[in-house]
Amino acid sequence: MPDYKTPLRDIRFVRDELLGYAAHYQSLPGCTEATSDVVSAILEEGAKFCENVIAPLNRIGDLEGCTWSADGVTTPTGFKEAYRQYVEGGWPSLAHETEYGGQGLPESLAMTVNEMLATASWAWSMYPGLSHGAMSTLHAHGTPEQKAAYLSKLVSGQWTGTMCLTEAHCGSDLGLLRTKAVPQADGSYRIEGTKIFISAGEHDMAENIVHIVLARLPDAPAGTKGISLFIVPKFLPGTDDGLGERNAVNCGSLEHKMGIHGNATCVLNFDGATGFLIGPPNKGLNCMFTFMNVARLGTAMQGLAHAELAFQGAIRYARERLQMRSLSGPKAPDKPADPIIVHPDVRRMLLTMKAFAEGNRALFYYAAKLVDVVQHSQDEAQCEQADSLLAFITPIAKAFMTETGFEAANHGVQVFGGHGYIAEHGMEQNVRDSRISCLYEGTTGIQSLDLLGRKVLMSQGELLKGFTKVVHKFCQANESDAVLKEFIEPLARLNKEWGESTMKIGMAAMQDREEVGAAAVDYLMYSGYICLAYFWADMARVAAGKLAAGTAEEGFYKAKLQTARFYYQRILPRTRAHLEAMLSGADSLMDMAEADFSLGY
Repeated sequence: MPDYKTPLRDIRFVRDELLGYAAHYQSLPGCTEATSDVVSAILEEGAKFCENVIAPLNRIGDLEGCTWSADGVTTPTGFKEAYRQYVEGGWPSLAHETEYGGQGLPESLAMTVNEMLATASWAWSMYPGLSHGAMSTLHAHGTPEQKAAYLSKLVSGQWTGTMCLTEAHCGSDLGLLRTKAVPQADGSYRIEGTKIFISAGEHDMAENIVHIVLARLPDAPAGTKGISLFIVPKFLPGTDDGLGERNAVNCGSLEHKMGIHGNATCVLNFDGATGFLIGPPNKGLNCMFTFMNVARLGTAMQGLAHAELAFQGAIRYARERLQMRSLSGPKAPDKPADPIIVHPDVRRMLLTMKAFAEGNRALFYYAAKLVDVVQHSQDEAQCEQADSLLAFITPIAKAFMTETGFEAANHGVQVFGGHGYIAEHGMEQNVRDSRISCLYEGTTGIQSLDLLGRKVLMSQGELLKGFTKVVHKFCQANESDAVLKEFIEPLARLNKEWGESTMKIGMAAMQDREEVGAAAVDYLMYSGYICLAYFWADMARVAAGKLAAGTAEEGFYKAKLQTARFYYQRILPRTRAHLEAMLSGADSLMDMAEADFSLGY
């Protein structure tokens, strides 16, 4: 298992040098206490906690998994103790309002710490991670009484939260859900039904679990228009700030999964459980999007985490493993063979992992910066612009970052060769853990339909234009820089092509709606590669400026330029294949009769 080392230097590069977080915090009301000294201290302490306490649990969680009995779910050795340290250190409350016991720091700072936790052990990090969306939903849609009853306990980490959406017959089509909510005389609701795939749905790490549940009222219309949202705690709140009676919600079983064994994925049975309505009746899905959007960015971070972990393990191994001689002559003549890092194909894989990890970190922290603006800006126009950019970026971040994170995890195995297939090195666990990221919180296909259908075409291209304008202004500002020419010229061409190809898909969709679904995944991946091209060009700009000015960290900035060059020459050409595919039309997908799929058996 690779020893996780927090990439603090790269985190600071992206936050401070690329995205200007220090000035960003000072420009927003409620963020000014996040001074450089405060942020630096938090990041350093977070790195120590993740490296020394959380990372050693990653392998343990995979080997032991969770166990289920009539008494509930027991988490792997060390998980509960690490959570206690996490709560005692004040980490859950970092970015929450002081009114509820939070520290009032920016959300983007908590997202940075969460990246560290996620890379150290994704399975462990999911327990506190699921609480965040529950808190966001309560804060946005809960009554004052609900906030008073639940938020302070969730903010402190004393209680955790979940999201209970889908059922066995639903998948992503939540309009099919059957869980019922029957009104009671005291204003509460009786919740009946079964939910599946509930991450952290039952565990022994906190004294209470607050479930956010989708269900139907008796008179609800069919489909998504008839869904309401409810709070259903494991234990009802008691008097004097304590716990009340045990609610009728229980774990029916644990899912046997491909990966993330350290996190309990539960079937939850609601057998007449007491629930409390959040938000207006039959508007639950609208309220739940508060939770889902937070979760989608959290899952995007998972892609970053698995790419980073794969790269860290692979680069160490590639420097140590001796095999064959370099084709251009021995590079370690005093040894029986050269380290495999000298071989071009190994470097291809290492650079791919590095380009995705560092490029996706820039994309993720850019999104985190937008979250701060939406939450704190008092400038209505600025807030609206940031919200539109975030709406556009979120499905790209979720799907593209997880797909490329999974690719990077696979490269991690490949660099190790046969040893990558052996469990003790941790690379195969990283692949298994990463695979789910492309599925939950909306599959890549669902995210792609959201991007192309809802965000781009339904806005008549306005949300796309918001981002392409950012890229266009960047290209204009740097078009005369000879050092950046190799990045600016292809980026400007792609940015123009992005708008033109979108218009072609939109015109085709006016004749046949299937064209949207046929183009969607290729469109999203195409968009993701262009987004990363923008961030790599900007990173190249910063690096080139540092090198021109003279710096003691020449190697760091030179590597940034070289990775940007690799991305443009070796990865960005993938846009050509995605462009041809997404413009090829729906006929090749839809022409075959359903019965003909199975001919030949």
